[in-house]
Amino acid sequence: MVTYNTTLSSKNALEIIGEYDLVVDGTDNYPTRYLINDACVLLGKPLVYGSIFQFEGQASVFYAGEGPCYRCLYPEPPPPGLVPSCAEGGVVGVLPGIIGTIQAAEAIKLIVGGSESLIGRLLLFDVWQMKQRELRLERAPDCPVCGEHPSIHALIDYEEFCGLKPDEAEVPVESVTALELHAWIEEGRPLQLIDIREPHERAIAKFPQAKVMPLGQIVRRIGEFDPTVDAVFLCKIGQRSIFAIRALQRAGYQGRVMNLKDGLNAWARDVDTRLPQY
Repeated sequence: MVTYNTTLSSKNALEIIGEYDLVVDGTDNYPTRYLINDACVLLGKPLVYGSIFQFEGQASVFYAGEGPCYRCLYPEPPPPGLVPSCAEGGVVGVLPGIIGTIQAAEAIKLIVGGSESLIGRLLLFDVWQMKQRELRLERAPDCPVCGEHPSIHALIDYEEFCGLKPDEAEVPVESVTALELHAWIEEGRPLQLIDIREPHERAIAKFPQAKVMPLGQIVRRIGEFDPTVDAVFLCKIGQRSIFAIRALQRAGYQGRVMNLKDGLNAWARDVDTRLPQY
């Protein structure tokens, strides 16, 4: 086994990936997925793809020249913070093994040959319902990397492409600890508590004092905020709430907005131990 004590990046991906016959992608972030895909297309390498979230997983094989690539399936990344990470959204423990084993099988089939692979097919697996589906995939003619007239001929800045580059002009987000927030609530301090989590998360751990406003609704519901009253945003671990605050500020909101540091996990740890952590 050869290990690399470095981060895969646009500067070294072609050199590293170029040494191998195929790539198995087990990454969990969008910049790296697009980086690996583009490198494999440019090098003509098959890519065995897999991803997981909570109870669901998917797998496919992307191979330029023989089928679609990752960009054909997902032309654009989701807005930053919209999709929870595995740390935020969680994943059932057996799912990585299931999807990983499917990827291993696809890798073996590509090496040995003589068998139908997942090229041009996306396998969807739901471990909770114990059901699987299959979608047919086709190469997108306008794909910027593998299409008929590609515009990507070299690796790009994938953090920037996925909207994750920090804006130097942005002011750091103000935070409040769980203990501080608890003290404010106890003393009756006027607050706007905003829970940006998704419905399935609130079903696990409720925070009844907060107004429900999922991340994707923040900007269009800006008129519901009172700029004269301090607002505290909360999510599971305090990451998506930062994206929500920045989105609100970029939309022109002038009121004071704070982030619950470490999210509801901190509240369950420091204030209410009865609150489930998930």
